[in-house]
Amino acid sequence: MAKCIHTMIRVLDEAKSVAFYKEAFGLKIADRLDFDSFTLVYLSNAEIGFEVELTINKDQTEPYDLGNGYGHLAVVVDDLDAEHARFKAAGLAPRDIVAFEREGTLLARFFFVQDPDGYKIEVLQKHGRFH
Repeated sequence: MAKCIHTMIRVLDEAKSVAFYKEAFGLKIADRLDFDSFTLVYLSNAEIGFEVELTINKDQTEPYDLGNGYGHLAVVVDDLDAEHARFKAAGLAPRDIVAFEREGTLLARFFFVQDPDGYKIEVLQKHGRFH
C-alpha cells in the first residue's frame, strides 16, 4: 500500500515561505538539507504525517512560472470561520468563504489563500468526506 508523505513546491524566498506556512498552518521545520545548488526544507506539524517540502534553488532570482497545470493543496480545520478571521488578522489575505452545494446539500465550506510564491491553498471546514 502506498502512503503519501510529502508534496514539493519550488519557492524563491525560504524565510518568507517558512514564515507563511508557520503563521497560516502551524507548520514548522522538521528537517533542512543544504546542498551546493539548492536547499530542501521539510515542514510539518504534530497533527499530520504529511510534509510540505520547500525547494529553494540558489541560482533562482525570478519568481517561478506556475503555469496552468498546478491546482492547489488542501487542508482541513475544525473551525473555518475562526481560521478565516485569524488569517485576515494576520494579513494573509484569504479569499471569501464559499459554500459548495449540490442539489441543496452542503458538500463543503472553504476559502483559498495564496502563499508568497502564488501557490493556492484551500482551507476546508471538516465536514463529510473532508476530515
